[in-house]
Amino acid sequence: MSAENEKLTPRQMNFLVVDDQDNMRRSVRAMLKLINYGKEIFEAPNGREAWKFLTGKEAVKIGFIIADYAMPYMKGTELLSRIRSHNKLRDIPFLMITAEANKEVVAEAAEHDVDAYLTKPFVTASLEHKIDELLARAQNPDPLTLYLRQARDLEEQGDIPGAIEEVKKASAANPRSSRPFRELGRLMLKTNDMAKALKCFQKAIEINRLDVTSYHYLGQIFYRQGEIDKAIGHFAQAMEISPRHADRALKFARLLAKKGNSMEVEKVLRLIVKNNEGDADIQEEIAELAMEQGLYVLAIKCYRFLLKDQPDNLLINKKLGIALQKNETNSEAVVHLEKAASKYGEDLDLLLSLAQAFLAMNMLIRADKWASIARRLYPDNREAKLILDKCL
Repeated sequence: MSAENEKLTPRQMNFLVVDDQDNMRRSVRAMLKLINYGKEIFEAPNGREAWKFLTGKEAVKIGFIIADYAMPYMKGTELLSRIRSHNKLRDIPFLMITAEANKEVVAEAAEHDVDAYLTKPFVTASLEHKIDELLARAQNPDPLTLYLRQARDLEEQGDIPGAIEEVKKASAANPRSSRPFRELGRLMLKTNDMAKALKCFQKAIEINRLDVTSYHYLGQIFYRQGEIDKAIGHFAQAMEISPRHADRALKFARLLAKKGNSMEVEKVLRLIVKNNEGDADIQEEIAELAMEQGLYVLAIKCYRFLLKDQPDNLLINKKLGIALQKNETNSEAVVHLEKAASKYGEDLDLLLSLAQAFLAMNMLIRADKWASIARRLYPDNREAKLILDKCL
């Protein structure tokens, strides 16, 4: 906490309440008013808007943040991660509100260094107690926190050996915490000492079986060492603890794909789809990997989702059409492919998919038409010639 904030009481500092539910924001505001906390109380409907508010040109100094865990556009943990990475904002006390405190939520919140969390529903007294407890900790940090902050500052100054010494002090101050070992492992990776980094991350998960970040780092280390099975094992453990990290899950899926394990790839991809239903970028990445693995039904599901919001996107129409043709859903495939042909009329994959779809439906004249175009544009293409031969 900054020196300026250390002097402020809850009544003197500004609060920011972040929740996508209007009634929840109003409820928290009413509770804060009831206990006379907050010089001013600001609101944001999601993490993305909160981040804009905190970093805008006319940003108001915020002394305390209360944010929901599950929100559209940017959830609470992503907002927290950005705040902890920002020099001016990183020490703001952050109270996470969750619907349930299961192991996944706890692990993800800990990974991003949440100060405390409160489970819904809660009453005013519970909120007041959490705020007071959190501010007391922030204003009187324990030795572990002080050593880790000093390590952070030294690392930012480029003094990695100094940072390592401070983290070792943090570990001695609280041997039951996995965080110093996780930080020490990360710093060892910066010095390219893979062996020591490995031992540090292994110690971290020995202390805390929910230290998802350490499992992730161990997966990376084993992958770099060429031990793919061990890498997959640690990524799988990270996924089991916290499946909501799409980037981590996609890396895991690509590792499985490299091993040629399509069934496991499909399981992981379907889990990512389930946990990221509203994220168009993630859905597109899943569709691309699914196509590479021959998982056409899953790819079709993702492309259909993308097309709902942008029905005239010809590239998505093309990709969906190709996936449908690969899945032998030919009558629907040609609708999307012919629509996309207005822009991608010289695309070989599109032309061949159209020709194959019409051939499968025994519409030989139309199959001949598209195969002929492919043959004219790509005279050496053997597939186009084979289709033409079948149309005779």
